[in-house]
Amino acid sequence: MEKKSTHILNAASNLLGFSLVIITSLKITKMSSSTHLDEFAGISCMFFAFSCFFSFLSIRSTHEKRGNRFETIADYLFLTALFCIVSAVIIVTVEII
Repeated sequence: MEKKSTHILNAASNLLGFSLVIITSLKITKMSSSTHLDEFAGISCMFFAFSCFFSFLSIRSTHEKRGNRFETIADYLFLTALFCIVSAVIIVTVEII
């Protein structure tokens, strides 16, 4: 089976930055109190950060079984964070329309 940890780490760290930009822009424009967007972005930040952490552990692990377990955890955390960020984008779309 091909290792996905490097791909997860790259994508999760990029999307972590995107989520932080969303939170920062909401705080600057003082829109965070009028929408649940910052909650979704904050939750996705946490999941992306943990996904980065576990994918890094998977890359650095010397035991194959433990590395596969870390990779699976990182994969599921990434998927959950992706769901949260898509929910945030849907909220932004509904608010604009």
